[in-house]
Amino acid sequence: MEYFTEQAPTYSECMRKIRTKYGEGARVLMQRSVRMGGMLGLFSRDGVEVSGVLGSDTGRFAADAARQVKKPLDVEEEKKKFLANLKGDQALQLVLNEVRGLKDKIDANAAAGARGAEEHPALSRVAELLNLNDFSSFFVQELQDRMKKEFSLEQLDDFDAVQDKVVDWIGESIKVYADDGFQIRPRVMVLVGPTGVGKTTTIAKLAAAYGIGSAGSRPLSVRMITIDNYRIAARQQIETYGNIMGIPVSCVETFDDLRKTIALYSQDVDLILIDTIGKSPRDYMKLAEMKELLTACGNSADVHLAISATTKSSDMREALQQFEPFNYRSVIVTKLDETIRVGNVVSALAEKGKSVSYITDGQRVPQDISRASTVRFLMNLEGFRVDRRRVDERFPQESNGKIQWR
Repeated sequence: MEYFTEQAPTYSECMRKIRTKYGEGARVLMQRSVRMGGMLGLFSRDGVEVSGVLGSDTGRFAADAARQVKKPLDVEEEKKKFLANLKGDQALQLVLNEVRGLKDKIDANAAAGARGAEEHPALSRVAELLNLNDFSSFFVQELQDRMKKEFSLEQLDDFDAVQDKVVDWIGESIKVYADDGFQIRPRVMVLVGPTGVGKTTTIAKLAAAYGIGSAGSRPLSVRMITIDNYRIAARQQIETYGNIMGIPVSCVETFDDLRKTIALYSQDVDLILIDTIGKSPRDYMKLAEMKELLTACGNSADVHLAISATTKSSDMREALQQFEPFNYRSVIVTKLDETIRVGNVVSALAEKGKSVSYITDGQRVPQDISRASTVRFLMNLEGFRVDRRRVDERFPQESNGKIQWR
């Protein structure tokens, strides 16, 4: 005797399916409610399962009709056999029910963990420290989201370890400019930036550091060019620096003058430093004029954007954006000594994906300038417990911060 099992969304649909498939000879033994479809029992729907045996009038079993007439069907016996065959299906259903229960438990635990992380005091304490250092709201939110993902509730309880990790993440967000040295001579370095950020003083510091030599490196042949002829004091300032250091200074006003002066120096000079006119990031016409003039420097010119560390985050982001047409390769952070907070600098550079090449922290020429380093920014974090030895190992620098040619 053969048995059948069919499923359908409703009992009537299941019976129509059975009559169509097996004919009128199909006999129903039992029915039950089941869950249909889905994967591992998930996302399934309610349905009806009908089971039974095939009778003598079924076309598929006509050859057994005579034998079945002589020997009446023992319905109870067949029902027992059928139920025994169902044990495998019931075991599978039991496993699926266990899986569903386990999934529900995992989801509940995850939700509880997320609520716990949201409410953990370590998150608010880190947010307070980040805000104290003037990090942008976007940067703060990014770090908090990362804390929720990567820290368990037990790990959040160890606030010293949390601080160490957050300091690492801040350090990872800082990109230090990979200076390729003096592969091309003369190397032309151009400083652009808003008014009042200290470009002229920075030019003088770079000229002294490379022209006088440092860290045991030989002095380079250096020239300074200024296109800032509108401010008399600026021209006098750079000429005074040049006279003291014995470094020639040229003043140019036009594209042709700049191109000819660079060509004049190209035979026997290692480094040409170009000081530009300070421009407001919103003075689009003046920025366009200066951009056109600086094309005389050629495509290989190494353009750096000077930004003061005292600039608030929103103004810094605007400057980074508006000076993009100059294709600056990196940022020089000036006046670091005039602030105790670096979050505005770090978050603005991170959000724009910009690197930092040099740091200036005073008016002395050439002492108060150094190559940028991740450690230098991290050590300026206020309120954080920063382990200097640990961050030195985590972010090793190629040099000691001294400027030297390679």
